[in-house]
Amino acid sequence: MRLRSVPLGALVALSLLVTVIAMTATVRSFAAPSAVPAWLQAHVGDADGQISQVVLERARALYQKKVAQGAVHNPCYFAMDATRPGDLGNGVLGRRYYVVCEASQSFRAISSGHGGGRNLKGTVDFSNGRRCARNFGNAMDSELTAGGAYMTREAKTSFKGFYRTAAKQDVAFQRTFIQFDGEGEAANARQRVIGGHAAQVLRTMCMRKSPKSSYADHDGMVPFGKLVDYAGGRSNGCTSWSPADAQQLISMVKDNPTTLYIYPESRDIAAVASSHSSGAYWNASCLKEIGAPKFWPRKTLEPMIAQYRKDHPAPPAQPLPICKEP
Repeated sequence: MRLRSVPLGALVALSLLVTVIAMTATVRSFAAPSAVPAWLQAHVGDADGQISQVVLERARALYQKKVAQGAVHNPCYFAMDATRPGDLGNGVLGRRYYVVCEASQSFRAISSGHGGGRNLKGTVDFSNGRRCARNFGNAMDSELTAGGAYMTREAKTSFKGFYRTAAKQDVAFQRTFIQFDGEGEAANARQRVIGGHAAQVLRTMCMRKSPKSSYADHDGMVPFGKLVDYAGGRSNGCTSWSPADAQQLISMVKDNPTTLYIYPESRDIAAVASSHSSGAYWNASCLKEIGAPKFWPRKTLEPMIAQYRKDHPAPPAQPLPICKEP
């Protein structure tokens, strides 16, 4: 059987055509998020423990974009819906933070705190209640949640002090903080020290003599306090989780960054707050409670905070008192 020869020019043209088709297919595959798979679509909804459609779509788009760029190799991504209630009453916390691992078809909804904001008495009040957030923003020292696109970054563990357990044992409290880097309106997340951590803190601090401790200062003293779990409360603008959830989430992203999308952004707040808009998403029960949400931009709020600080200077820092021995 004789094989007919093919002109070299035709081979080159065919090769170029195949390459263009392949490149076009690749570009198209990165141009828009793939369709939500059926197993994940089953978790879409507005009830507690479900994820609302717009939140999932934006979280998936952000994740797929970062994967396409080579910035993320983590098989899981995060999302948060800060329009939902954080406290459902009777000790039940709202599940509004989402962990999605599409490769293993895993979906989890857990609790998370929202930024408490501040009440600068006599100047301006942009504080939030425990259940629902009305105020959002990206100003320095505002303690508000800012929606948008984030990436998890480095983990930093710091010693906070000692606390006494129910078994009368003194334990060193070390809390790990996952730094976030944001984009757009959330681009100052690092400057604001916005990240994720366990909703635990030491209160009623004092100093106790413990010269043999590796944490002792030059006088042989260590800080001591009462460990408080505020998983059902508010944060300083960070994403706070229960201790058990924090341990798992931190292990997932330590040295393996992923994306976090927080809803709402300022455009969503403006759409809901406008009496002329329709179809904009907000959790119905929280919207009924807060009336209308508000976004506080940096250029508006930071001068107010600076003026308040000038008018109300903080008292000089005082050393912690010496603990009264039990």
